[in-house]
Amino acid sequence: MRPLLAAEAVAEAASGGVEPGDLEQAVWLRLLELLDGSGPPADPAGWLLHAVRTEASLARRATRRELPYPFPPAATTDTACPERAALSAERRRVLRAAVGRLPGRCARLLNAMLSPADPTYREIAGKLGMSQGSLGPMRSRCLGCLRRMLAAEVAAPELRGKER
Repeated sequence: MRPLLAAEAVAEAASGGVEPGDLEQAVWLRLLELLDGSGPPADPAGWLLHAVRTEASLARRATRRELPYPFPPAATTDTACPERAALSAERRRVLRAAVGRLPGRCARLLNAMLSPADPTYREIAGKLGMSQGSLGPMRSRCLGCLRRMLAAEVAAPELRGKER
């Protein structure tokens, strides 16, 4: 069934600006949900064709609803206050250094997401050569790894004053 799914995903993706890999993942997920509930479909090939078309239609509708942000994001640093600007720059430097120490593809993914150009998921997926649907789960794993790494580097607060 995999070649049929791949061919249908490519055919449907071309018409709606959706990545074929994303369609395939959505259909596999739909199949797993079906198997968990009511069991395998009676006509697997027919079900697969219908599922690909349904997922492509849902993805096209979601793409049409997405609108570009009309204004550039507001600056997050207060340039009128040198202390805040220095602290903000230091936080960004520490974050970039920590992201650079991440294992595997996490460093490339988070650097792409932290880009000042503010790329979309589609642009990031194309740049990294991965499926757009894989970015969210991978981003979550990478952020968890970054969170654990930074938590280990932060010293535990010492007791001050009243020690018992």
